[in-house]
Amino acid sequence: MIQGVIQKHNLMKQSLVVINKSGGAGAEGFLDMKASAGNADKIIISLSNLFTTPLATGVPFKWDDLTPVTMLALDEFILWVNAKSPYNDVKSYLAAMAAAPAGSEFKMGGTGSKQEDQIITAAIEQNTGKKFIYVPYKGGGSVAAQLVGGHITSSVNNPIEAVSQWRAGELKPLCVFDEQRLPYKEPIAGDRSWNSIPTCKESGLDIEYLMLRGIFMPPNVKPDQVAYYVDLFKKVRETPEWKEFMQKGAFNTSALTGKEFEAWLGNAAATHKALMDKAGFVAK
Repeated sequence: MIQGVIQKHNLMKQSLVVINKSGGAGAEGFLDMKASAGNADKIIISLSNLFTTPLATGVPFKWDDLTPVTMLALDEFILWVNAKSPYNDVKSYLAAMAAAPAGSEFKMGGTGSKQEDQIITAAIEQNTGKKFIYVPYKGGGSVAAQLVGGHITSSVNNPIEAVSQWRAGELKPLCVFDEQRLPYKEPIAGDRSWNSIPTCKESGLDIEYLMLRGIFMPPNVKPDQVAYYVDLFKKVRETPEWKEFMQKGAFNTSALTGKEFEAWLGNAAATHKALMDKAGFVAK
């Protein structure tokens, strides 16, 4: 998507080539970047697997092995249930969890294991004292389909992964894991918009979680090279295509660079380590 925006608006003289290094939940890409010290022709876009993959796998990499460039945006997570379920709000959902007898745990579906979806699930467990059966799937589309089919009790899919099922009346959102409601007020399902969804915190589930979408360079690059990409992605964020993409996916449009971004990354790394330690997700 970014490649298309850059090409359409002629934001770079050079070609931007997209290479997917999918091995090891991002580990292959991270290690390639770590080994490319000083190479200003390589950038990587990362999610919060920047923190989770090294913790879960023990791969010899940590976020500050790379050079932070910019936070592009943050992904939202929403607690979803089947539209036919009896839960219309977080209060009734949590009450049912509390009343469920041992052995009849709720099933939470998510993308992958020991990554963002399961970390949020673990945070809910830690907050409520109840256990889920966590069921991992290959992608958010599969998770949404399984929830529509009634094979799982709930999910914590991103907005864009379940919006079509919400619009079709097959799923319903209970809360969003952000500190404030989403700003998007255009109706999506009937008269309800993303802004209609309460935060989990205001609903009685005191959990916040946002997923990084950030750009990084290899180690030992020069300040002016970093500045080039900071400027490039500032221009990307100003395009109508980017703004439309942000609204369509109901993203949190926070953007940081420099010391502020580094401070955010340090705090996020500590938060992930604490959550994963407590959940037993950290490789020994």
